[in-house]
Amino acid sequence: MTDAQTLETTDAPEPADAVRTFRTPTGVYRARVADGVVRALGIRYATADRFAPPVPVAPSDEPFDAFDPAPACPQRVPRTNEVMGDPLHTITFSEDCQRVSITLPADLAEGERVPVMVWIHGGSYVFGAGDLPLFDPSTLVREQRVIVVAVTYRLGVLGFLGNGGDIPANLGLLDLREALRWVHANIDAFGGDATSITLFGQSAGGDAVAHLMISDGVDGLFRRVIIQSAPFGLRSRRARMNRIMAAATGPLDADTPLPVLQEAEARAEKAAGRFGLRAGMSFGTQYGFAPLPPEKEALDAWRAVADRYDVLIGWTAEETSLFAEILPPLQKLFALPRLGPVLRSMLLDFTTDRVYRSSGRRFASLLARGGAKVTRYELAWRPRGSRMGATHTVELPLLFPGPLWRRAGVLGQVKPRELSAIGRGFRALWADFARTGALPADATASAGVPITIERARIR
Repeated sequence: MTDAQTLETTDAPEPADAVRTFRTPTGVYRARVADGVVRALGIRYATADRFAPPVPVAPSDEPFDAFDPAPACPQRVPRTNEVMGDPLHTITFSEDCQRVSITLPADLAEGERVPVMVWIHGGSYVFGAGDLPLFDPSTLVREQRVIVVAVTYRLGVLGFLGNGGDIPANLGLLDLREALRWVHANIDAFGGDATSITLFGQSAGGDAVAHLMISDGVDGLFRRVIIQSAPFGLRSRRARMNRIMAAATGPLDADTPLPVLQEAEARAEKAAGRFGLRAGMSFGTQYGFAPLPPEKEALDAWRAVADRYDVLIGWTAEETSLFAEILPPLQKLFALPRLGPVLRSMLLDFTTDRVYRSSGRRFASLLARGGAKVTRYELAWRPRGSRMGATHTVELPLLFPGPLWRRAGVLGQVKPRELSAIGRGFRALWADFARTGALPADATASAGVPITIERARIR
């Protein structure tokens, strides 16, 4: 078996249902060609028994038709479901969800290598999927001539609430590490440059990107990171909350029926409520369990690896307005004459700063002290007619424009057909960073949307 990309060599355009075959070190994959991109979907990078670490896939010569999106990890309906337009409504679910999906330009020449961007979805570590239709990367790939790899991994009680004993912690993070190993070993066959891999993730996905930087066993797997809206203000002093959550689930094992597991997950989430803002992302990575160091060593670990990476890190100007939108008591408070708008502004500014902006600046400075090239941004794009303004997730329709964003309230009156033009400059910035590890000198002006960009300062 070779690891060379198999390409049709013809001057004639390929039919809409054309199929291309890719031979990689781990398998032979057939992918569909349409609309200027090739999509190889739902490729297995690992298998895992319930509550067990992932096992990398064994090489196989049996061709795999990579035509169907990856299934999502089973999950409960998220609180943000209505605001985001019911993004899971077309998705299938399976605990067998360790999959990657690869989108590449259809016109790559044989031997050509382009930068690789690995997308890690957010969702508070309890919901979402790499192949949500909202995250279709086709426009980004066509315009910017990059490869995008979307990763699906275990979530919630299945991936991020181990007790370190009979149920290991950080199973979802171990899934992500295994996915990166697969990408690094196989992406050359799809036209990707394995020496130019950028991780980009939003919210919990951005938090996961940061923790992958200090995970054991990732050396050489990626060169750049884009950390979008990671809630670093919720990162520390979580051990007691994690123990109380694990106790609240009661005994669980590999044979516990899935509905019972999901009820246990809800109990754990409720038990975390006493921990204030940290309960806003109650599930997540746990220090001191593989592949992460103890919490007291984490800052030193980031400083120690910082000079290996180029870093772009940022947030939106009104992150927490999304969450305020789904809390009826706050909406009643904000509706008060005269006082309501003042209270809204004060609360959103305080919580955005506490959870995202100030903690993000400190993290950027930490990495800069360690020798990383770090660029910070704050996105202030307020879609026309949106009550939520520059809210959490508002950059996602710019990166992944498509018709399904019509269902999401974050866009206000902006029509999905407008997104491609509005976000073109923004997508170019992300691709420029993936290519070079830096943004162009005119990045603020060329972004096409209001954004502040600056180099991180060493404090």
